[in-house]
Amino acid sequence: MAWGVGPGDAVFCPSFTFAATAEIIPWFGASPVFVDIDPKTYNMDADHLEAAIESVLAEGQLTPKVVIAVDLFGQPADYPRLAAVAQKYGLKLIADTAQGLGCTLNGQHPVHWADAATTSFFPAKPLGCYGDGGAVLTNNDDLAALLDSLRVHGKAIESDLKGRTFEHDTKYLNMRVGMNSRLDTIQAAILIEKLAIFPDEIERRNRVADRYNQLLAPHVSTVPYVIEGGISVWAQYTIEHENRDALAAHLKAQGVPTAVYYPIPMHRQPAYAHHRTGPGGLPVTEAKSERVISLPMHAWLDEATQDRIVLAVSTA
Repeated sequence: MAWGVGPGDAVFCPSFTFAATAEIIPWFGASPVFVDIDPKTYNMDADHLEAAIESVLAEGQLTPKVVIAVDLFGQPADYPRLAAVAQKYGLKLIADTAQGLGCTLNGQHPVHWADAATTSFFPAKPLGCYGDGGAVLTNNDDLAALLDSLRVHGKAIESDLKGRTFEHDTKYLNMRVGMNSRLDTIQAAILIEKLAIFPDEIERRNRVADRYNQLLAPHVSTVPYVIEGGISVWAQYTIEHENRDALAAHLKAQGVPTAVYYPIPMHRQPAYAHHRTGPGGLPVTEAKSERVISLPMHAWLDEATQDRIVLAVSTA
């Protein structure tokens, strides 16, 4: 909304993600273009992004406008490379860090490279409230003011009022069509308290993940790989297994819960199957969607419980 994206515009995003990443694009009449992922990090492949942009430009039917990268499972995408591609073609870059708030790359948060970052405070997220909630982050003051207007019914902001006089109180002056997108006060209060211990929670999650990696490496096809220089917040701990369904059934019998993200990539979903993919399709996305499975992960996962989980995996 803030950037005026609409019909005739192309927005590039991964297919290996939750529907929320892609669904915002057709809301405004724009067209998603699905991009493949890196086989090790599961995040957007910068080379395939550039190929997809070039393909759209060659077709001449759409105007490339925005890239939405995703910090899948809690680790940062390759923002230096993605930002370089976006800047080369004059595109805006959004970091969808719904699963990754708090992750860093070379000591920087995604918004260091992105024009804006979005996050979720859904209870299952690393920093979760007790209901629904989210936020947009940006280092651009003008964009922040515009977003503030849009989230509160298009209210007037300082730049709207400069050099103008109004007969009535401007509290109820609406300068643009907006929405009600304010975070509930009770959720904000909860998040303030949880934010105070969030750095410690990230450290704990990384200790749990490191121990998982050490113990599981001999027993599974792939343990998670974190991009060089990256710190993940481990929204999920995701491994690969050649017979995922059998592993899930075995673990269920052992009392160990699992989850699969995302078994049907967005470009194969009925609502999105008619939209474009980058050149050559999305072979990595499709392969990984059949192999990944996530194990229990949280900051206070004790070693005894973790050992039980590892034993169950090793005996599958």
